[in-house]
Amino acid sequence: MKRTLLIIGLIIFTFTTVNAQKGVDFGLKGGINFSNMTSDNFAENDSKTGFHIGLISEIPLGDKFSVQPEILYSSQGTKAKLLMLGGSPSPGEYTLDYIQIPVLAKFYIVQNLSLEVGPSFNFLVKDEEVRNTVTNSNIGNNFEFSGVLGVSYKLKAGIFGSARYVNGFTVALDRESHNEDAKNVGFQLGVGYVF
Repeated sequence: MKRTLLIIGLIIFTFTTVNAQKGVDFGLKGGINFSNMTSDNFAENDSKTGFHIGLISEIPLGDKFSVQPEILYSSQGTKAKLLMLGGSPSPGEYTLDYIQIPVLAKFYIVQNLSLEVGPSFNFLVKDEEVRNTVTNSNIGNNFEFSGVLGVSYKLKAGIFGSARYVNGFTVALDRESHNEDAKNVGFQLGVGYVF
């Protein structure tokens, strides 16, 4: 199922870019993630540093508007103390790696400075929970839907920088992990190059 959804996402990305009008830009991007998770079952939690890397395409639909589909590998998670029934909070660390497919509307506020907003379709490829020196996997949901809000600035040489806030709308961890309300949140800072 996970592979099928990933293949569908890749086909949509390819179809969109191939059938778009002339002037389509392609590029690479990467950067750092400062991610966290929200849950009523966490006594306290701290952000975790990860990374993202991938491909982007910008499809202009006017002078000040573009659509920007992307395919990113993104590593995120949190360090948290889980509330336990009848016991003290148990410290642990969650790592969730995704193939993210954001499809962003890009509005140019002024030349080279743009506002980006849109959904992201995230497919889990790796998950891990480390608690009391015990490592567990299969703790994450296979699919997550999130929203993205950010800004980017493009230099004349094709180099650009971006800053984004990402907010998960669906639950990231499965019910067996006792975190049935856990959702991803975080910031991404990235740089890239457009060909």
